[in-house]
Amino acid sequence: MTEILAESFKVYGQDGGGPFVLVSDHAGQAIPPTLDGLGLSADERARHIGWDIGIDGVGRKLADALPAVLIEQVYSRLVIDCNRAPGHPTSIVTQSDGTAVPRNQSLSMQDRAWREQAILHPYHQRITQELDARLAQKRAVVVVALHSFTPVMREVARPWHVGLLHNHDSRLAHIMIDLLRAEGLVVGDNEPYALTDTSDYTIPLHGEQRALPHIEIEIRQDLIAYPEGQADWAARLASLLPQAWRIFCTRYEQRP
Repeated sequence: MTEILAESFKVYGQDGGGPFVLVSDHAGQAIPPTLDGLGLSADERARHIGWDIGIDGVGRKLADALPAVLIEQVYSRLVIDCNRAPGHPTSIVTQSDGTAVPRNQSLSMQDRAWREQAILHPYHQRITQELDARLAQKRAVVVVALHSFTPVMREVARPWHVGLLHNHDSRLAHIMIDLLRAEGLVVGDNEPYALTDTSDYTIPLHGEQRALPHIEIEIRQDLIAYPEGQADWAARLASLLPQAWRIFCTRYEQRP
């Protein structure tokens, strides 16, 4: 594979001086031209298997509202999942939710390495750069990973409006869970997914390994599939995230 790709990420918003760095691992749908759409129809690529539906709109509106910087992956998770460690069994899936991905079958080590070097690593290097710059200024930093989830998976309905995922440091997640539940929402605590040492990559790498406060948010896709819902959730998070951070700083005696 010798194709040269454009940057694998986009940066939105601006640093408003707050602690939040927003990241979105599955916001894009792009596929390198030489992969011929991975052998899938446009309808299949547009499903939840290809990207986190609606999270692009939420992330950009949230970045504007806080304001904050958003680092967003532009390539489809079917090309390579930027929330999986290199070499993880689901880093490059051969099938997803019952759909086989023809161009991901029997990949060579060279093809896998190219996707990692062209897409995965530059995205995470950009996140690292953003965090390093703020820490060098001795600023407080909170990593906020934005995701969305399909309302039905394997014919099982998911009742949660939003889920908060956490593992080794649950402090900020638990504060946010309480704030969201106070709004009358059905909030998943490590639902519909659980954050573990091996299931995810972004929060373990940029949050846990650095001992930075962090939060991983999953919003149900039918709630943010359209601009109105995206605006509603961006406004909600723009209000609650600063509240959660103030509570965190008071409770754990951290510099705001």
